[in-house]
Amino acid sequence: MTVTIVGSQLGDEGKGGVVDLYGDATDVVARYQGGDNAGHTVVHDGEKYKLSLVPSGAVRGKIGVLGNGCVVNPETLFAEIDKLRERGLEPDVRVAQRAHAILPYHRVLDGIEEDEKADLAAGTTGRGIGPTYEDKMGRRGVRIGDLLDPEVLRDRLEYVVPQKRALAKDVFGVTLEGEAAEAFDIEHLFETYREYGERLAEENMAVDSGTFLQERIDAGQNVLLEGAQGTSIDIDHGVYPYVTSSNPTAGGAAVGTGLAPTVVGQGDIVGIVKAYLSRVGTGPLPTELGGVEGQTPNYDAAEGTTEADEELATYIRDEGGEYGTVTGRPRRVGWLDMPMLRHAARANGFTGLAINHIDVLAGLEEVNVGHSYDFDGEEVFTVPPTTEQWARCEANYRTFEGWPEVDWQAVADNGYESIPENARTYLEYIAAELDADLYAIGVGPGREETVVLESPYDDA
Repeated sequence: MTVTIVGSQLGDEGKGGVVDLYGDATDVVARYQGGDNAGHTVVHDGEKYKLSLVPSGAVRGKIGVLGNGCVVNPETLFAEIDKLRERGLEPDVRVAQRAHAILPYHRVLDGIEEDEKADLAAGTTGRGIGPTYEDKMGRRGVRIGDLLDPEVLRDRLEYVVPQKRALAKDVFGVTLEGEAAEAFDIEHLFETYREYGERLAEENMAVDSGTFLQERIDAGQNVLLEGAQGTSIDIDHGVYPYVTSSNPTAGGAAVGTGLAPTVVGQGDIVGIVKAYLSRVGTGPLPTELGGVEGQTPNYDAAEGTTEADEELATYIRDEGGEYGTVTGRPRRVGWLDMPMLRHAARANGFTGLAINHIDVLAGLEEVNVGHSYDFDGEEVFTVPPTTEQWARCEANYRTFEGWPEVDWQAVADNGYESIPENARTYLEYIAAELDADLYAIGVGPGREETVVLESPYDDA
């Protein structure tokens, strides 16, 4: 069977920890979209592992698959694998031959184009994700399978590199020197990526993703499908253009792995919810507290927010460690946004919820939730279809009494009833609004700091 893990907000919901939570019952963990912009942290046996490309389950000895919907930087992939080996692990990672490879010129162009876009910038990590997906859709990409065939690889590079070089030099006026010159040098790219192809072949890493996964499902194994980022930065269903370049939503699990929608739909789809809101990047955020210079639209620390909001935002950011795993940038934070979650529940069809970080909000006198929006004088309960409309929304808040700081490890050990009553009221409100069962409650960063109510594998 399959279980699909989906971020319900703007990324950073704690998906890696939930993947790790279900790790014992999982045989294969497959990423179905995104690239090495998808930072996630997994704590296992007291050790913290920060990953950006290797699937989370790899630290638990599970087979990790990067599906055809991913874009893969081989340099990052092998660097992460080598670091895990240095720490005594032996990750088993497979890569779809239909996945597209990130090349150095993608990263160069990513930074240039982000600067050129100015106010339309999506807060990219500069890792070449968007330009690689652009080449994929433009039918000029280099796929992982191409790295295994030197003749095909050379043909692909000789076709695309002159175009990219002209774009950098003639359109953006870039002087190609040093590393920048190597990024557009066919011979350098050919030799480098041919060697990556040789290593992929030697380590038996390149696979036909759909066939590989379906064979394991047919053999009775459990396959967990892992999305990166979150629903509200989905290229189709998010706050466009402040979005990622792929589909983190559940529909992307089928397209990005090669499994049929009926196969994915027969399993559970678990929505991961952070108990408050956070994101890196610009765009509207109706429940935002305070702001982050360079990310919050029209942010002005002197006029745009109250001192109390700034202090509360800083408190939540520090308590929750709200700084990007990949970039280190401070994340914008805000109260939980229920219209955003209703939108995610409809787009994904959640069968269960894992709600993380209720411990971060402990100690506050009250906790607010954006229950609905005021949109041009009308109360609405989901996200409007355009970003410009969303920017005109003002949150209508519902206030909950806060809950105390407690021994969260004891809570995890003793079960759901030991969660403070006010926190349970908050959790049950979320579940009722989204019409989905509570599967797990995260009360700390480690897998053992989780209250498990139900496993999606219980009926397997």
